[in-house]
Amino acid sequence: MKLTYKKAGVDINKGNRLVDLIKPMARSTFKPYVMNDLGAFGALCKLDTRKYKAPVLVSSTDGVGTKLKIAFMLNRHSTVGIDLVAMCVNDILTCGARPLFFLDYFASGKLSTKQASDVIQGIADGCMDADCSLIGGETAEMPGFYDRGEYDLSGFAVGVVDEKDIVTGKTIKKDDQLIGLSSSGIHSNGYSLVRKLFFDIKKFSPRKKFRELGCSIGEELLKPTRIYVRSVMNILQNYRIKGIAHITGGGLTENLPRILPVNSGLGFFIDKSSWDIHNIFRLIQSMGSVDDDEMFKTFNMGIGMVLVVDKTDSGKIMGKLKRLDENAFIIGYIGKGTGGVVYV
Repeated sequence: MKLTYKKAGVDINKGNRLVDLIKPMARSTFKPYVMNDLGAFGALCKLDTRKYKAPVLVSSTDGVGTKLKIAFMLNRHSTVGIDLVAMCVNDILTCGARPLFFLDYFASGKLSTKQASDVIQGIADGCMDADCSLIGGETAEMPGFYDRGEYDLSGFAVGVVDEKDIVTGKTIKKDDQLIGLSSSGIHSNGYSLVRKLFFDIKKFSPRKKFRELGCSIGEELLKPTRIYVRSVMNILQNYRIKGIAHITGGGLTENLPRILPVNSGLGFFIDKSSWDIHNIFRLIQSMGSVDDDEMFKTFNMGIGMVLVVDKTDSGKIMGKLKRLDENAFIIGYIGKGTGGVVYV
């Protein structure tokens, strides 16, 4: 028997058909600064030096984590690509950077064209929402490396900000206000705890419906991570934001201190009653007997991004966010402290 790559488990022709299928998805995200088409060994983007006098590139890479397991359970793959984009572009947004382009890595044991195209359509949808271009990526077929029907994802985003406009947190001072932007749910962190609770301990089916959620637990857990680019960039064009925190793994407790200058003598004071904590978090806490400290350092608890603004600007910024259809709350303030978070 003649051995071929296909007999070893890798179908190059199927991979080529997938590339042809996803090219229109990626091209739909292209902005004028994209200089070449898909298929080259490298993608070219041109910086607008008229708009950015001293351009600084900001980059981030991330994945979706074990949230993918929920997609496998339900065989629904059209939203995890949005999560992938969101986790990267929200991170670079914290520096005040506008996302320019995105690349993805999709790896599976045996390539399913339908599954992969659903994932990549989600990535393209996320890029459209983030106003950036999907300029390339890698699709790897790795027989024996992943279980049947499973895959892994990673992403890489690059953005740009003028040096004078970088959000550094250096000007944060006492009495500054904290504006929280609502999350869509769990986003993409804490899923190892969630899966252990609902599927290992409680033995629920992902299709089990909960009255307090208004949907099945699987549908709730697959809600895509919110992308805050358009709203925050709009605010940055009109107002000064002193600090921005993306609330990911570690929750408010661990992510907020990352934006304070070292030895600032300041801290964050958060009023837990100032926003609507989503029902999914209440369900996790009650069913799993998870204490408040653990919840607030594992999950976003309904706040996906926090802006630190001057007290004199907070009212105007809140009004602008409302006009942008953002669900925003004044959740606390900056006070004297040791760099941590105090819940009041």
